[in-house]
Amino acid sequence: MEMDIDSSCKPKGEEDKEKGKAIVVLLVGAPGSGKSTFCQTVMRASSRPWVRICQDTINDGKAGTKPQCLKSAATSLKEGKSVFIDRCNLDSEQREDFVKLGGPIAEVHAVVLDLPTKLCISRIVKLTGHEGNQLGGKAAAVVNSSKELPKLSEGFSRITFCLNETDVQAALNTYTALGPLDTLPHGCFGQKNPNVKTLLGILKSLKRPHETNSQDSVPSQLTKEKGPNAKTLLGILKSLKRPHETNSQDFVLSQLTKEKGPCSKTQETVSSLSGAVSQKIRISEDPVAGSIIQHDYDVPTLAFPSISTADFQFNLEKATDIIVEKVEEFMDKLGNARLVLVDLTQGSKILALVKAKAAQKNIDSKRFFTFVGDITQLYSKGGFRCNVIANAANWRLKPGGGGVNAAIFNAGGPALEAATKNQATFLPPGNAVVVPLPSTSPLYSREGVTHIIHVLGPNMNPERPNYLDDDYIKGCKILRDAYLSLFEGFLSIAKTRSSRNILSEPSVPMTKSWAPWVQSLYKIAMQPEKYKDEVLEASDDVVVLNDKYPKAKRHLLVLARFEGLDSLADARKEHLRLLLTMSEVGLKWADKFLGEDASLIFRLGYHSVPSLRQLHLHVISQDFDSKHLKIKKHWNSFNTDFFRDSLDVIEEVSNHGKATLQDDNRLLSMELLCHRCRSAHPNMPRLKSHISNCQAPFPDALLQKNGRLIARVK
Repeated sequence: MEMDIDSSCKPKGEEDKEKGKAIVVLLVGAPGSGKSTFCQTVMRASSRPWVRICQDTINDGKAGTKPQCLKSAATSLKEGKSVFIDRCNLDSEQREDFVKLGGPIAEVHAVVLDLPTKLCISRIVKLTGHEGNQLGGKAAAVVNSSKELPKLSEGFSRITFCLNETDVQAALNTYTALGPLDTLPHGCFGQKNPNVKTLLGILKSLKRPHETNSQDSVPSQLTKEKGPNAKTLLGILKSLKRPHETNSQDFVLSQLTKEKGPCSKTQETVSSLSGAVSQKIRISEDPVAGSIIQHDYDVPTLAFPSISTADFQFNLEKATDIIVEKVEEFMDKLGNARLVLVDLTQGSKILALVKAKAAQKNIDSKRFFTFVGDITQLYSKGGFRCNVIANAANWRLKPGGGGVNAAIFNAGGPALEAATKNQATFLPPGNAVVVPLPSTSPLYSREGVTHIIHVLGPNMNPERPNYLDDDYIKGCKILRDAYLSLFEGFLSIAKTRSSRNILSEPSVPMTKSWAPWVQSLYKIAMQPEKYKDEVLEASDDVVVLNDKYPKAKRHLLVLARFEGLDSLADARKEHLRLLLTMSEVGLKWADKFLGEDASLIFRLGYHSVPSLRQLHLHVISQDFDSKHLKIKKHWNSFNTDFFRDSLDVIEEVSNHGKATLQDDNRLLSMELLCHRCRSAHPNMPRLKSHISNCQAPFPDALLQKNGRLIARVK
């Protein structure tokens, strides 16, 4: 399946062929999202001929069938009219037959009206004569059902996401202004990543003492106000992450529990997972509940160009035979990983040949497909995440020379060039070298690329080095070796496992700025199987272990299993899901400990500047009863702004792309203050004696934002 990224990819003259095409626009949205209003508004003002097809009225004003809608749409397209498909279209199965209407005479768009649930329900309440009889609780049930947002890979040439009424108006303006011969750029527009905002909105709404059950209370030493226990927060975090419940490309944000009642009083609630707690907490804001986001970064994916067919002038027929041959060979080894052949040019002969030959061999099109676009901007321009990119390199492994090599080195910046030098200084034909991409590279931070694989194929151009003088016997062998090395390098990264993050090989050289003695956590994170006596839990994302020198009765570390995340300074927006996972795991363990000792209170957070390599979350009880708590630095690292609460980190990374680091050494040398009453003490023994008896409430700074302190709800 070939996917268009945007019209800038089209060669000159290609756009002229698009002019005059009709458009099929699938409206995607729940009842009350404004699909019919959208169609009617455009049809009233547009100079382009439009037809609205609605299954609720297709049968002489009465409800009809999907085949009737398809037949009517096909007839309208043959007459040169553009078509609105006014149905809910909430999943790919509902959309599939309508997408097939696209072809030589029509292109297919989607307009997604993914508006807040409360807004849709409030509109439904006011409806008195909906065409499909979608009123009251019946319509609310559809609003609250899961939605699978459309993807370019379904066959759409353009998808517009509208998450609020401002977005809707902008889309209306776009389609209203379309003349009979006008076209629109291809790609995804207005797509958001709402999962963290949903989480933060829920957490903010949790602190609603006047809305919770009057029988619930929090231990008096915490505060008189009500707050969440670990299971409540854990349930919320779990509701945001269910990759195993969907296919490999999509990720459905689990629905919030819906409290039943009259439509005019419908409320969204989050129920605690605790068996002993039946509390329900009302959600005051719901900007994105029930949305879906593309989750392509969950699937290990290699994007690669055709090797040797551009500047090295290798025969296209022979090259495409070898590509398909090697892809087929590796299909059984890929697991859930994907291979994507990328070319910048729409109508590329390479892509057409490969698609045809792959189809003849029945190669799984979900795990191997083609993509039209700039290989260095697949995510930022096309919304398509690839963890690994292959570079058609030169033998010197240097920037320059034009084409893919120049583009990738330019996009990767100095960090890529330096990382390449650390791995190799030259590359023989038929070989590949894997280069872990530093987090300082724009390709890493902007596109989510974790590795570059440089690969060198055979040269059939007499003006380039290592010319083979048209010896295609030798050339084909070298090209096969090149793809073999490339795919094996990718498999060494993906490790054929159903991971949700790509992990680098443990053999990657350690960063020179980290001394050997601070590498212990890194080694455990990368190879937990070697530390079975220390590891409490291990998954593809995290490793959990007790702090070797705990500073409280309970002190755990949740390690990120992600190469390049040495500390909080490396965390960026592409790591939000990982940060959520770390919080979820930390809350789960806090809840376990609270079940064993209900008097404990926990905080979850990060040190601004850690003493050990590898990003790790502290889960620490607030008793600070430990023989290892000895010096001022120990105390202040957990009880000043040097310690960054997990929820604050998530919010900052979501809003600003990185966390705020309080790395001033003066924080660690501040006077010793009790973390409850804030009284000053001259030394650690005096402080420890005091905190063992202090029952004062925690400071307002910790209580103002719910979720910073985790305790058992009684």
